[in-house]
Amino acid sequence: MGTYILTPDIRDELKKPIGSLIRGQVGEVVESIRRIIEDAKPSKIITVGDVISRSLLEGGLKVDVFIVDNKAMRKPIEPIKYTTNKTLYLSNPAGTITENSWQVIREAISSEESVKVIVDGEEDLLTIVAVLVAPDGSMVIYGQPSEGAVVINVNGESKKRMHEIIERMEYKPGQK
Repeated sequence: MGTYILTPDIRDELKKPIGSLIRGQVGEVVESIRRIIEDAKPSKIITVGDVISRSLLEGGLKVDVFIVDNKAMRKPIEPIKYTTNKTLYLSNPAGTITENSWQVIREAISSEESVKVIVDGEEDLLTIVAVLVAPDGSMVIYGQPSEGAVVINVNGESKKRMHEIIERMEYKPGQK
């Protein structure tokens, strides 16, 4: 395995939500997501992004895995002070998905405990990895800047969509 690199055409495509967009102010979005979770009863809840992770945790929702880079809109923010059973670290430069990202996120999602993944770099594209490695019946939630949050139900259809995106990214093989 190597590194996947975002291309300009995919960057534009990914500005549109890849799932159900929940619009509104923070409190409204959290309550909408709470109802969606109560109805769907996902096996795992994975959040990608600092603002959505913090909002759901502060709203009292159970998050199994949250993936953060301690930034919002690329500016440093106060790290989330939420106790998890395990904290994992990975390096993932902006606009890429590194080989190590797959291993770390797979480990986080397969854990029976709550896990915080701290990314040195950027976590945005790791939504793709989370959907691809999470079991069917899980839910991946990420923030949609200035709009709300996006909820992805992990199933054959969402995995197929993420595979199609990965296959179109530039691939740089790893070093032996």
